Amino acid sequence: MSFQLPEEIPGVTVTNFLKYAKNKVTGKPVKIFEFKEELKKYMSELNMNSKNMERSLNVGFSGGEKKKNEILQMLVLNPKLAILDETDSGLDVDAIKTVSKGIEMFKNSENGILIITHNTKILHSLKVDYVHILVNGKIVKTGSQELAKEIEENGYSEYK
Repeated sequence: MSFQLPEEIPGVTVTNFLKYAKNKVTGKPVKIFEFKEELKKYMSELNMNSKNMERSLNVGFSGGEKKKNEILQMLVLNPKLAILDETDSGLDVDAIKTVSKGIEMFKNSENGILIITHNTKILHSLKVDYVHILVNGKIVKTGSQELAKEIEENGYSEYK
């Protein structure tokens, strides 16, 4: 699960956090050299500075770096379900494209992703299966990617 405002954890490096989490998820010891290569590969794909591996988790990270770091976590930990809450919040156009690329890298027939957003910009770079409109805790309409385009053009007013 990602958060609109990811927590900062001083003293715990990105590498140590992900190594410990992956160990717990898989139940297998993580081979550090292979693991660091995997991190570097994903970080390169996400346009992240590999020096961030040794920084404290999210401490001093920009908003975009925090969001990319959450996508990195998703790629490394490979959950069955990822819930991304406002992953696009506060991101510039380039960061939205990078986050979208990471989501597409993760997406396959073995997992699911729920993206919660108030802004349809992230959907421009993604191929989504469904768009749901939620009002007061209830789904009031479900559709295809076309529904997102409709919302972008007309807003949410008809659903309130």
